[in-house]
Amino acid sequence: MNNAEIQIQFPQPGQWDEFTLTAIYQDKGGYRPPARYTQDEIPADQALAMQAVVSALVELAEPWQAVQVWARLGITMTYDVANDRSEYVFAVVLTVEAVNPQGGRRVFTSRDYPAFVITEPSAVEFFRFFTKDERV
Repeated sequence: MNNAEIQIQFPQPGQWDEFTLTAIYQDKGGYRPPARYTQDEIPADQALAMQAVVSALVELAEPWQAVQVWARLGITMTYDVANDRSEYVFAVVLTVEAVNPQGGRRVFTSRDYPAFVITEPSAVEFFRFFTKDERV
């Protein structure tokens, strides 16, 4: 794996249609300054994958609301029922910082919420699109 990640900040916790997405990665020349996008700058063909991220965030138990998300590319094992075998697949793995109405902060991972491991190909493509990850 590499050190690429996507950070998503939600200035209004629980309001998922307003965010800033920051892609952090190294290009072929080395260090690259972070690239930032607002919700209006996300290409239409990537909007569905962003929805998968938001759907995972909705899994947070009340009263917690996400304020920041870190997305990283990982590998996970899935079970292929049709072929009765396990296989490894790329996945986008989320780490979520959330707040509650009393001002508490907490970090949630896929150990807390298995839905934070997103294996849909569109989510992996979303990650690769913004971090320029060219691996097949």
